[in-house]
Amino acid sequence: MYDQSKLSELIRFARVDAGSTVIDVYPGDGDWTRLFSDIVGPEGRVYSFVPAEVADFKNDPVGRMRTLAREPGRENVEAVSADLVAMTEATQPADVLWLHLFYHDLHTALIQARGATAADFNRAVYKRLKSGGSYVIVDHAAAIGAGTSDAPTLHRIEPASVRKEAEAAGFVLDAESTMLANKDDPHSIKVFDPSIKGQTDRFAYRFVKP
Repeated sequence: MYDQSKLSELIRFARVDAGSTVIDVYPGDGDWTRLFSDIVGPEGRVYSFVPAEVADFKNDPVGRMRTLAREPGRENVEAVSADLVAMTEATQPADVLWLHLFYHDLHTALIQARGATAADFNRAVYKRLKSGGSYVIVDHAAAIGAGTSDAPTLHRIEPASVRKEAEAAGFVLDAESTMLANKDDPHSIKVFDPSIKGQTDRFAYRFVKP
C-alpha cells in the first residue's frame, strides 16, 4: 500500500523499536504484523488482534493470523481474538497499539453490534498501554464538519472527531503527520471508489498515555 520511504516514516512515527510489545488491531492480511515482528525482534512481542466482531468473515481472519504466527521466525507473534472491549484480557501491557484504517469502523453497526463503542474501545486501549505508550491511528479523512457521520457509508472520519474521542479517554496528542495527505481527495466518495482507492487523504495521529 505504501512505498518503502513512507513505510519507514510510519514505523518511526509509531515508535516501534526492538524489544517493543505491539498490538496490531484488525491486522487484515498481516502485512503490518510481519513488519512489526521483524522490528521488535526476539525480545519483543506482536499481538495480531482480530476483533471477535469480524472473526466470522469468510476469509477466516483468525485462521490466517494463526497461520502467519507459525511462519518461520514469527515466534514473537501471537494471534488473538476477542471482543474489542475485552482486548485487555487477551493481551499483555503494550508499548504501541496500532490502528490502521480501522478507527472509523468503531462508528459502524457491524462493530457496535456486540456492544463496543469508540469510547469503550479507547478506554480499553488506555488501560492496556504502558505509561508513556503510543496509540497510533491512521485513517481516511472525512470533510471538515462531517464528524463521524460518513463512517458507515464512505468509511471516512473527520480527524478532529478522532482527536476529541481519544483525548476524552485520557490520551494526550503527541504528534500528527501529513505524510499521507492528498489535497485532491474530494472527501465525498467512498474510499473503495476506483477513482480514489489507495490514494485517499489520510491522517496519522500519535497519542500518548501520560
